[in-house]
Amino acid sequence: MERFDYLVLGGGSAGSVLASRLSENPATTVALFEAGGTGKGWLTTVPFACAIVVPRKLNNWAYSTTAQAGLGGRQGYQPRGKALGGSSAINAMIYTRGHHADYDEWAALGNPGWSFEDVLPYFRKAENNEDFGGDLHGKGGPLNVARLRTDNPWQGRFLDAAREAQLRVNEDFNGPEQEGCGTYQVTQVNGERCSAARAYLHPFMDKRPNLHVETGAHIQRILFDGHRAVGAEIKINGTVRQVFANHEVILSAGAFGSPQILMLSGVGPAEDLVKQGIRPVIDLPAVGQNLQDHVDFSFGYQVKGIEAMGYSLPGFAALFRSIRQYRRERRGMITTNFAEAGGFLSTVPGLERPDVQLHFVVGLVDDHARKPHWGHGVSCHICALRPKSRGAVRLASAHADAAPEIDPHYLEHPDDLDVMVRGYRLTEKIMQAPALQSHVIRDVFTAGISSDDDVRAIIRKRADTIYHPVGTCAMGPDPASSVVDANLRVHGLDGLRVVDASIMPRLIGGNTNAPTIMIAEKAADMIKAEARN
Repeated sequence: MERFDYLVLGGGSAGSVLASRLSENPATTVALFEAGGTGKGWLTTVPFACAIVVPRKLNNWAYSTTAQAGLGGRQGYQPRGKALGGSSAINAMIYTRGHHADYDEWAALGNPGWSFEDVLPYFRKAENNEDFGGDLHGKGGPLNVARLRTDNPWQGRFLDAAREAQLRVNEDFNGPEQEGCGTYQVTQVNGERCSAARAYLHPFMDKRPNLHVETGAHIQRILFDGHRAVGAEIKINGTVRQVFANHEVILSAGAFGSPQILMLSGVGPAEDLVKQGIRPVIDLPAVGQNLQDHVDFSFGYQVKGIEAMGYSLPGFAALFRSIRQYRRERRGMITTNFAEAGGFLSTVPGLERPDVQLHFVVGLVDDHARKPHWGHGVSCHICALRPKSRGAVRLASAHADAAPEIDPHYLEHPDDLDVMVRGYRLTEKIMQAPALQSHVIRDVFTAGISSDDDVRAIIRKRADTIYHPVGTCAMGPDPASSVVDANLRVHGLDGLRVVDASIMPRLIGGNTNAPTIMIAEKAADMIKAEARN
C-alpha cells in the first residue's frame, strides 16, 4: 500500500501551502495530488498570458453555473485553476486581504482564533512585500508582493478621475484603512507571476524526499474506516489507486471541488446522497450549501490611442515591441494583470466597511474576454462585496469525472441588486470624470442607460462572477449549519480536514487568494501543533 503521514487532496493555493509547510519536517511524509499540470511554463509565468488561459480550458476547469433567474436566465461562467497553484496560476494576481472587520465577524460567528488579530500573523508570515512594511505587512515570506511594472498611464488617469469625483486615493488597500481608489499590488516577482505553487511548492519538489507530488491525479473519493478518514481513491492515467494516510486526509480542492469530493465520499446531505446512489457515511446537511460569490458588472469604453489593450494593427506592433521589452527588462505591457487599479467604496455614508469594489481594467473586457472587440478600450468592474444571496454546489452525478452543479443564486436577495445599482451610480461618476472622458471614443455597453430601472435591467443582462466563490464547507460550531470546526476538522469525523476558500463562513470584502493562502498557513500551524501534542 502507498502510505504517507498526510494526504493533501488538491494542489491549488491552499494545497501548495500545506504540502510545503507540512513537509518542512523531514520526518513527516506528505503526498499532494493535483488533477491539473505542474503550473510551470510561460502560460503561468508570464502575467499577460492569463488573457489566453482564462477564457479556455487550458489550466482551467472552466465550469458553468445553472441558469440564473437573477441574470435573466443566463448561465454564468466559473473559471477555476487546474494546475499546481490552482487559481493563483491563472488569476489577476491582485493581493488584497479584505477588511479587518471581516475576520472579526468570522470569530463572532463562533470561530475562536479567526479574528483579524489572530490571522494577521499568517498574512505576514506568507508575505514578502517589496513596497510596504510595518506591523501590517510581512518581509521574507514565500509569496512575493509588489507594485505593477507596466508603467501604463491609464492608472494615473483613473486616479485623477477618482479625485475629480471627490473620492479618496488610497496607496495601500491592506493598510489601516481600506476605503479609497488606488493601484493594486500583485503577487509577482521581477515582473513574473508568483503563484502559490511557485512560492511554496516548486522550490522543494525535487529537494525533499519526504514530499511526493503527483499531477494529473483526479480524486475519486475519500476512504473511511467507520467515521475515520484513512485514505483516498485517486485516478491517475486511467488507473484508480488507493493511497492511505497515517495521520490525516486534508481536502483542498476549492469551493466547488471540496464539497463535491465530500459528497462523492458519502459526506453531505444524506437524502441527496441516497438519490445519487451513494451510501452516506455521515449526514452533514451544510456540505455544498452557503455558496457566496462576488457578482460583478462591467462598464466598457472604446478609447483613443493604443496604450490600453486591444486589437489593431498599431496595437499588434506595440505588442511585439512590448515582448522585446519584457525579455530585456521584465517591464511593460506584458507584466500587466489587466485589473491594474480599482477601489473599495461605500455607496452610502457611515458604513463600517466599504460595500463595493472596483477593478479598473486596461482592456475592453466582454464576457470574460471571450468576446473580442476591434480597437482599444478600458473597462471598470463593480461588485457587491457582501452579498446576501446564498447558493449551493450539488452533485450532478455520482461519477467523479462529472462537473458539479453550481447554483450561486446571483441577485436572488433584493438587497444585492440595490447595492449594485448604487455602485453603478458611484462608478459612473468616476468614468464620466474629465480625466477619463477626454480619452473615450464610445460607451460600448451602457450608452442610453438613465433610470434606475434601466440600470437594474443592464445589470441583470450583463453581470456575472468576478471569481470569488467561497463558503461551501463553512466553518462554524454547529454541524447543522456548518461543515468544519474552528480547527477545520470535519464535524463528526476523525482524520479529515478541509483547508481552502470553502471554509470561509462569510465572503470577505476583497479578492480571495491572499486569504486562502493565510487559511492554509494557519491550518499548517494547527496541524503541526496537534501532531506535537
